[in-house]
Amino acid sequence: MALLQTAANPYITILGPIESAAKRMSVMGICNKGAGAIAPLIMGALLLNGMEAYSADNLSHLSLDQKNALLDQLAGKIIGPYIFIAIVFVILAIAIYFSSLPDIKSEVETNPAHHSKDRSSIFKYPYLWLGFVTLFLYVGVEVIAGDTIQLYGNTGLHIPIEQAKHFTTYTMICMLVGYLAGIVLIPKYINQAKALKISAILGVIFSLGVIFLPGYYSIASLALLGLANAPMWPSIWPLTIDGLGRYLKTGSALLIVGIAGGAIMPKLWTMIGAHTGMQSAFWILIPCYLFILFFAIKGHKVGKV
Repeated sequence: MALLQTAANPYITILGPIESAAKRMSVMGICNKGAGAIAPLIMGALLLNGMEAYSADNLSHLSLDQKNALLDQLAGKIIGPYIFIAIVFVILAIAIYFSSLPDIKSEVETNPAHHSKDRSSIFKYPYLWLGFVTLFLYVGVEVIAGDTIQLYGNTGLHIPIEQAKHFTTYTMICMLVGYLAGIVLIPKYINQAKALKISAILGVIFSLGVIFLPGYYSIASLALLGLANAPMWPSIWPLTIDGLGRYLKTGSALLIVGIAGGAIMPKLWTMIGAHTGMQSAFWILIPCYLFILFFAIKGHKVGKV
């Protein structure tokens, strides 16, 4: 997945004018988050069906061997879906290999818009490193909004799992709406920097809703973060890799490392939540969105010629 992301994102970015890159990447996002909306429903039906058999009450009455056998049965449910995913990826790789897509290297070499200013190393591009931090924080808040919403709803707000298991899908649907808005609005009505600025401001507003509103209103605010987050990935990429020239692939690989924010930020949320409560732990979102706002206003221009 890391290799795929490293290749696909810069490729889509430079296939046309840099000013409309967010529009093209929003189309990618629709495919990505469309699957993200459907997958929890499918996986929920496959994995969560009959979950009452795995409840703590039922497990407590079983012997250790019976308990392990039952848990092995639960774990075994994911084998089939992942084998299917692997087969699809192999088919996709073969299809791309035999396609007639243009070479990204020739595009960088022949298009002056993508030439660098002959800088000696990737460390001479401060806006790239600010973009890396921005992407790290963005992926972190996206994963918190999409992947913690079920846990927060069920454990934090005591909403039944039968309802909470659908919450991730609501976040993904909001992201789809955001991607569609990006396709319509960028760059015809707003540029990529302004789209990122608006998204960051909405992120702060919805985060405050998560923190201060009760029950389902808090869940709705968390799901609406999907709407705020949608234009961020498509906007951060072109603002960050514009002008890297021969460092384009290296810079893209660096940005992919930023996806680690999706592993680290939810962990921090969990650690904070253990001491303050889950709802208060969402304060972690506010400084993240404020830094993204800084990058949208000024950070993407630092050191750019």
